[in-house]
Amino acid sequence: MKNICVFCGSSFGNSPAYKNSAIELGELLAQKKYRLVYGGGNVGLMGVIADTVIKCGGEVIGVIPEFLQQREVGHTGLTELIVVDSMHQRKMKMAELADAFIAMPGGFGTLEELAEITTWVQLNLMNKPIGVLNVNGYYNHLQEFIGKMNKEKFISVENSNLIQFDNQPKELLAQLESSNGQNNSLLRSKI
Repeated sequence: MKNICVFCGSSFGNSPAYKNSAIELGELLAQKKYRLVYGGGNVGLMGVIADTVIKCGGEVIGVIPEFLQQREVGHTGLTELIVVDSMHQRKMKMAELADAFIAMPGGFGTLEELAEITTWVQLNLMNKPIGVLNVNGYYNHLQEFIGKMNKEKFISVENSNLIQFDNQPKELLAQLESSNGQNNSLLRSKI
């Protein structure tokens, strides 16, 4: 793995634990020489993780749609900022660049990005590891819901295990690294 895409909020949330986890993950990514790929903003958890990776000497690639560049204030201190036309192009570009994905706490956008990437892996459009950083139990209900989808036979056991959950950045990253025996090729077909 060389590039890790992190999906996270453009807000800080209501607990300092979210920001602290973004800092911890950013430090870890830079220490391990992983390039951060993310949504390109300099606000909320997005800004914290990007700033941390940069401060620690790492590389950061941001991908942001033109219409959000002003609203989220596109980060100007990145290794590279890629401006695209749409949210769909943003997700495609991040997926092309990434070797693995981590979702941190966030809102609807973070949840949608996680769901779409997981669907792409489920459909064998790509084969890259996915992790959720479950800070303060933020994603406990999602983990339970995935179990419910399996129990009700809407997803298979195999697909219910596509996402790896952990509440510590170091342990989650280790899980993604150990599952990196997968084929990390780019998308095999356009979605």
